[in-house]
Amino acid sequence: MKTKSTAASCRYDYAKSPPIDQVGIVERAARFTTRSIKSDCKRAGLDMVLNMIDLTTLEGADTPNKVRQLCYKAEHLHDSIPGLPTTAAVCVFPNFVSVARVALGDSSSVKIASVATSFPNGHAILEQKLEETRRAVGDGADEIDMVISRGRFLSGEYDYVFDEIAAVKEACGKARLKVILETGELATLDNVRRASDIAIHAGADFIKTSTGKIASAATIPVTLVMLLAIRDHFFKTGRMVGMKPAGGISTSKLALHYLVMVKETVGPEWLTNEWFRFGASSLANDLLMQVAKLERGLYQAPQYFSKD
Repeated sequence: MKTKSTAASCRYDYAKSPPIDQVGIVERAARFTTRSIKSDCKRAGLDMVLNMIDLTTLEGADTPNKVRQLCYKAEHLHDSIPGLPTTAAVCVFPNFVSVARVALGDSSSVKIASVATSFPNGHAILEQKLEETRRAVGDGADEIDMVISRGRFLSGEYDYVFDEIAAVKEACGKARLKVILETGELATLDNVRRASDIAIHAGADFIKTSTGKIASAATIPVTLVMLLAIRDHFFKTGRMVGMKPAGGISTSKLALHYLVMVKETVGPEWLTNEWFRFGASSLANDLLMQVAKLERGLYQAPQYFSKD
């Protein structure tokens, strides 16, 4: 596959991806879940997670009204609780980007992210993927979440995967690019590390675990491997790359464990929504229930929170 991207002339040396000690990674990941955040810091942690969420609707039944409701929730998570942040972004299909742009306006702090490149399977020719990307950006997307060609990767066609990411990055223009590895299909942590390295060196602004459309989504061991790739790249180049675990993170307790892992692996500089995101829809409501408990001393029933 030929591309015009200058990145294609300096592809990553795939043999340099270090082998992963799976036992060591699993043991280290387990230690993060034993840490506790004390009550005086818990509210700050919950607010931080809320501000890192890409509030997402990616269903076949999506409608313009559903997207408008999602945008409203992103800016007004629970008006009866003072001091809540907005979410980081809303994430929608490309054909709803213009709807989200009108709903949020140009002054909102909430970003518009759009999946592209034939999400979630990635089976389309490059020209179609680039056109979809350009159209989403032209309609007002601030960020593009692309999927890699997992079949090509698993067949060992690493140059193809690199060049495709580099071409999509170029098509993004000023929009930031999140590269979805779909780690549940990559089979091994060694593959997760290699795919992370390829995406980072091809120009990804973020690397992301999953589409959320298969059963095996984000896990702490997988996210740790990806964070180590980000850390190693930063040590070598000084360039920060963001991280987005997505799928399967539905409780505030688990989300706080992720924050501990981020701080201890890549450092506190990553603890902003510029560099760390959660791809989630149900997580927001669990966080709001926890905040309500801290504010009022009791849990609110789930029906007090909108599903979208």
